[in-house]
Formats: sequence, C-alpha cells, structure tokens
Amino acid sequence: MTKIAGSTSIYLFAFLGSLVLMLALGIWVARRNRTGEDFLLAGRRLSIPFVTGSALATLVGTGSSLGAVSLSYTNGWAGALYGLGGAVGIFLLLWLFADVREHGFMTFPEEMSYYYGANRIIKGAVAVVLFLATVGWLGAHILGGALYLSFLTDMDMTLAKIVVALGFGLYTVIGGYWAVVVTDMVQGTILFLGFSAIAVLALVKAGGFGTINEKAPAEATSFLGVETLGTVPAISMALVIAVGVLATPSHRQRIYSANSTRTARRSFALVGVLFAVFAITPPIVGLSAQTMRPGMDNPDLAFPVLATEVFPVWVGALLLVSGLSATMSSGDSEALTGVTIFLRDVVKLVTGKMPKAENMVTYSRIALVAVLLFALGGALLAETIIEYITTMIATVLTGLLIAALLGKFWSRATWQGGLGAIIGGAAAATVVNLSDALTEYWGNPVIPSLVVALLVGVLVSLVTPRRTISDAEALRLLAVERAELDVGTQLRTGDSTPRPARTTPDETAPDRS
Repeated sequence: MTKIAGSTSIYLFAFLGSLVLMLALGIWVARRNRTGEDFLLAGRRLSIPFVTGSALATLVGTGSSLGAVSLSYTNGWAGALYGLGGAVGIFLLLWLFADVREHGFMTFPEEMSYYYGANRIIKGAVAVVLFLATVGWLGAHILGGALYLSFLTDMDMTLAKIVVALGFGLYTVIGGYWAVVVTDMVQGTILFLGFSAIAVLALVKAGGFGTINEKAPAEATSFLGVETLGTVPAISMALVIAVGVLATPSHRQRIYSANSTRTARRSFALVGVLFAVFAITPPIVGLSAQTMRPGMDNPDLAFPVLATEVFPVWVGALLLVSGLSATMSSGDSEALTGVTIFLRDVVKLVTGKMPKAENMVTYSRIALVAVLLFALGGALLAETIIEYITTMIATVLTGLLIAALLGKFWSRATWQGGLGAIIGGAAAATVVNLSDALTEYWGNPVIPSLVVALLVGVLVSLVTPRRTISDAEALRLLAVERAELDVGTQLRTGDSTPRPARTTPDETAPDRS
C-alpha cells in the first residue's frame, strides 16, 4: 500500500498539532486541581455539556473507530450492532444506576460495597477485578491509536504505542479529570466532524448504496448483518457492548462527577440518542472500504487505508486527528478511572489505610504514570481490537454486572452471592472461549456468562446468611472511610460525626426490597 508522497510529514504534523492543543488545555485546567477530589472527579461539578461531551467522546472511541469498522468490513451492517448495543447500555445505565450520584461514591467498587452492607471483601475483590479490566481497556485504546499512527506515519508499531500512551498521558497527568473532560469535549467535536465527513466521502466515492449492494455479499447487506454473523452471535455482539457500558467503571465515573442526579440522567439520555444515530457510520465506512479495497489482510486498518489510498492528503490528515482523538478520548478516561480505583480501593485493600489527603494530587500523578506503563505492557501483546474488547467484557464484566443488579435490587443478595456471580461469570466465559464449537455457536461468551453468573449469585445468596448492615449504616461507614482522602466532600449520610459500626439492622433505614 502506498501513500501520497510527502503525506507522512503532514500526518505527523497534524498529530503533533493535536497533542499540543490537548496539552495546552491540560495546563490551562490544572489550576482547578486543589484536592484529590478535584483531580480525580473534577470536584463533582460537571454540568450537562461536560458530562455529555466526555461520555460521548469515550463511547465513540477505539471500538467504534477501528473495531466496528473492521467488523463492518468483514460482516457488513453487523457493525451497527456496536453502536446500538452501546446506546441500549447507556439508556439502561441512566435508568438503573444514575441515582447512585446521591450517595457521593468515588468508585464502582465503593458502590458495589454499599449494595452488600459495606462489605470489605466484595469491595476488595471488585477493586482488583475492575483495576485489571480498566488497564485492559486502556491497553486496547493504546493499541488502536498506535494502529492509526503507525500506518499513517510509517512509525514502528512499538514506538507508536509508546508515543500514543505518552500523548494522552501528558495532559492527563497535568490536568487530571478536568483535563479529561475538557479535552474530550474538543475531541468529541473533532470525532463527529471527522467521522461524518469520511463516511459521506466514502459512500460517494464507492458509488452509493446501489454499488455497495451490488458488490458486497448479500448476507453482508442483510438487516444488521444477521445473515453473516448468525442470529445468536448477532445478539451476543450487541449484548456484550451493552454489558460493557453498564459495567465499565469509566461510565460510572461520569455519574459520580456530575453535579446532580438530574444532570447525569439528562446527559446520558442525550448520549444514548446521539450514539444510536452514530451507529450507522461504521457500516457505511466499512462497506465502502470493502467495495473499493476488497481482500484487505488486516480489517482493523480498513478506515485508514480507505482515507489514505482513495482520498486527498487533507482527508487523511482529518482521519488521523479524528482516529487518534477517538482513541485518546477513550484512553484518558480509562486511565483516570484506573487511578481512582487504585488509590481509593486497592491501596486500602493492600495497606489497610487510605493515602494522606494532602498528598492525593501527587499520588494520583505518580499512580497515573504507573497505570499507563502497565497498560502499555498489555498493549504490546494485543493483536485485534474487537476480539480484545469482547473477550475482556465477557470474561470480566458480565459477572460484575449481575452482582451489581442483585445487590441493588434484591434484598436477599449476600456478599458471598455477589462474589460467586463474579467468579461464575468469568468461569463460564472461559469455558466458552476454550471451546471452538461453543464460540462458533454463541459468537462470544456473554450470554452463557450472564446466565451462569445469575444462577450462581442467586443460589449462593440463598444458602448464606442474610446481611445485617442496613443501607443507611453502609453509607455512613463508606462515607467515613472516604472522608479520609476525599477533601472537600462532606459525609453524604447527613451526619458528619463518625460512630462505631452497628451489626444489627437499622429499622428506620430504607429497604431496597
């Protein structure tokens, strides 16, 4: 594959220009970071435009720009399943969990602990699982950005991964969550303009839908590509993306950092609508690329190959900035989420105490560098985007989602049942992944994993003792613990005086049953 002479320098300058802009924004917002809460949660002051822009930019990230286009190149309209599944996940998230903003949580493990009576075992287990999952997500975003950068600038793939990680790592380390939110809003605008322009130009260049329908296999142009994937795998594809949205901690982070529950609900409703509309973009690009450049060895590169071989240099530059914006806007959110979980939950699990509040900003920056290095190591081993994402979600997040649903909506759920759901879901996913026959039938392990996680969670809960800590007491215990480092945040229980923990139910506390 050949690129237009001199284009490599143009692409590289476009990339460096976008990095300089993001870095300047990171430095500009860094002055807002006076406490650990400011650095990790933007002071819980995000309004609708900030929550909407940040959440949408993360959704329209590596999976949509590389994974969904690659899926569309090989399976036609099946690529729309990514966007539709994500939209469903967002709507379910605002319906089922947006109200947790009222409790002042910092992390998903803390939220999970509340559902099970402030149990430390479930909080520690979820913290470890989610920290590793977040690092995995971050690795996928680094891989996606490196694919763009390596192809368009002829940079060595290993060096490209380092450059991408360093790129969004710089402004995130400097500016914290405020930098993530502000740069995401800028990148989100670039994303929609860039992806929309590429989709329209690709469709016109390919000869329109008529030409695409003539040249593409009939099953690829079937409704949502069901004839290509198969009914069950198609359902699994949409479902696994929805589960990913529901259980990925970076989306919960938007709820915790919103200035109110109402803001979280309205923002996520808007994001769901916009992402559902965006769902048609990857199939248009993927099918257009398949029409003009059939037989591509690496479908993950369908988007950049299409722009650089078919369109002028300025389109390729637009693609570079759009694609890298997609990966960076997803990666920076995952990085900050991983750091928040590490400092709020993992450190407590390992050392038995919280980091000192006055050092939280410094600790956060050090931990952020470590998380980026950890994720970079994983990215060096990764190969394809969509398999990486779907396998990780089905293995790590399905059981976690079931545990959250049981804990929040079923008063009989116990921490042992929640832990059993997490382990059962992971075990079922592993069994399916190890069987070629099961993988071919299901497409990915999300359905068996959800079913097994639910059965194990319910059965184990029924044979273990009921929890005795009330909701109100669980909130108080978590708030006292959080106050050790969450500078600027008062206890959300309405009582700022810590009291000894009770081990009997509080009859006046609200009952989720």
